[in-house]
Amino acid sequence: QVQLVESGGGLVQAGGSLRLSCTASGSTFSINAMGWYRQAPGKQRELVALISSGGTTNYADSVTGRFTISRDNAKNTVYLQMNSLKPEDTAVYYCNAKGYSGYSYWGQGTQVTVSS
Repeated sequence: QVQLVESGGGLVQAGGSLRLSCTASGSTFSINAMGWYRQAPGKQRELVALISSGGTTNYADSVTGRFTISRDNAKNTVYLQMNSLKPEDTAVYYCNAKGYSGYSYWGQGTQVTVSS
């Protein structure tokens, strides 16, 4: 089992920045990729960014150039630096860890609200 704890959400004005953190505990040796998803009211959960154990990253087109995902394997922590935030970035952001077995673990979510 893997437990994920997120932090760093909040309220920010458009154009501002936030940094999300997610720390994994438990069977962290089983984790391959880690990433962030988000879900806005009335919408489906969508991928924001992924980072593999080797550091390869993937981003949604909507956040490319504004968001940066990084990972500290020694601390079992993944970060999402969000710059130039827009009101449409408002959502609950979820941390995800994908095991080598294919199983996915989810954090409890953290609210990000961007005011115009």
